[in-house]
Amino acid sequence: MTSRFVQVSKPGGPLEIVDRDIPEPGPTEVRIKVQACGVCHGDSVTKEGLFPGIRYPRVPGHEVTGVIDKIGLNVTGWKTGQRVGVGWVGGYDGTCEFCRRGDFFACRNQVMTGITHDGGYADFMVANTTGLVLIPEELSATEAAPLMCAGVTTYNALRNSGARTGDVVAILGLGGLGHLGIQFSSKMGFKTIAIGRGKDKEEMVRNLGAIHYIDSQSQNTVEELLKLGGAKVILGTVPSGKAMSAILGGLSVKGKLIVIGASEEPLEVPPNPLLIARQSIQGWASGSSIDSQDTLSFSALSGVRSMNEIFPLEQAAEAYELMISGKARFRAVLTTDNR
Repeated sequence: MTSRFVQVSKPGGPLEIVDRDIPEPGPTEVRIKVQACGVCHGDSVTKEGLFPGIRYPRVPGHEVTGVIDKIGLNVTGWKTGQRVGVGWVGGYDGTCEFCRRGDFFACRNQVMTGITHDGGYADFMVANTTGLVLIPEELSATEAAPLMCAGVTTYNALRNSGARTGDVVAILGLGGLGHLGIQFSSKMGFKTIAIGRGKDKEEMVRNLGAIHYIDSQSQNTVEELLKLGGAKVILGTVPSGKAMSAILGGLSVKGKLIVIGASEEPLEVPPNPLLIARQSIQGWASGSSIDSQDTLSFSALSGVRSMNEIFPLEQAAEAYELMISGKARFRAVLTTDNR
């Protein structure tokens, strides 16, 4: 039997919808009947051939939700009919040095969904059981999909940031990552400050949970943060090294900039403030399958939801272009006809 897959045939090539044989799961894999898949900036890695060794044609998509359709011969602990998701970390070997130390996100033989293996821009996909995430009943497939990458990245970065209840946490950027970061920060009990461009954003960010809004176009962001005592954590969600560099002066003593927005621009960091105030800069990417499951559980419990624009699978190219242009409000999600 065949089904629909949206693939890239070469680096920089178009997203094209094709009929292909429905894949069979390997011994430690399951087949997923895909219901939704988020369209993430990370999909440009596959679209543009930015990761060494990608084999084409390749199906992008690493914010996948659906239902287990078939299990492999050696699979235990999972069964058909379960609602599951798969994120960027689609599996790990469990034997390399990083895995043995518990750093599964850094596995030397990691399954990167939509990059080393076909992803969720399709009606069906196969996934390693080490990458599977259970989806709470409170979340629909479209609600859960963006949480598999954008959600776990922001949630995981914040919960590992060292910030405590009542600390000032600033969210730089109000896009696909930022609008989730504001919600997670607020629900975690942080004094959440949203930083964006334009006065028209204030009502929205306050509705999301921010207690204060800084308009970087009309206000001095660093001065405004220092009036609040400085930020214990600044979550940099924007794809701009320049914007993140400009805000470093707003950190508190022992404050930390956590970078989750991918950018080719370098950070410009004066060393003296870091020395004097013991400040730091840290990068954070995604998380393992259990981190994603924690993200979904917290979101279901607290009411955090992604704001999505929904597209049918056959409009994957249009959804990707909307995302890559920065015009999506706030995440684009593909859906199939699978139930």
